[in-house]
Amino acid sequence: MRTLCASTLIGEFFVIGFAGLVAMKSDDLPVNTVWTVCGVAMLVSLLLCGMITRPGGLQLGWALQIALIASGFVVPTMFFLGAVFAGLWWASIHYGRAIDEAKARWAALAESEEADAGQPQAG
Repeated sequence: MRTLCASTLIGEFFVIGFAGLVAMKSDDLPVNTVWTVCGVAMLVSLLLCGMITRPGGLQLGWALQIALIASGFVVPTMFFLGAVFAGLWWASIHYGRAIDEAKARWAALAESEEADAGQPQAG
C-alpha cells in the first residue's frame, strides 16, 4: 500500500506545482500567496509519503485530496484533477491493502513450506 500511495502523492506534488503556475497568472491572487499555499501543499504531499503507514497518515491524505478538489475554486481544472487523484488515492489504499495481504499470505506459505522441507520424512 505504501508504494501505491506514495506514487499518488508524488504525482500530486507535480500537479500542485503546475496548478500554482496556472494560479499565478490570475490578477486576483498575489504571487506570494499562491506560492505559499502551493508550497505548503507540495511539502505536505512529500511528507505524507513517509507518514502513510503511521497513525493518521491516510486521514491526512484524504484531507489533501479534499483540499485538491477545493482548489478548483481558484483553478477550475483542479475540480477534475482533484477528483481523479481522490480516485487514485482510494484505489491506492484499496488495492494496496489487497496486495499487502496477498504478500503476507505468500510469505506465510513460503515459510511453512520451508519448515516442512526441513523436517525429516517418516518412512
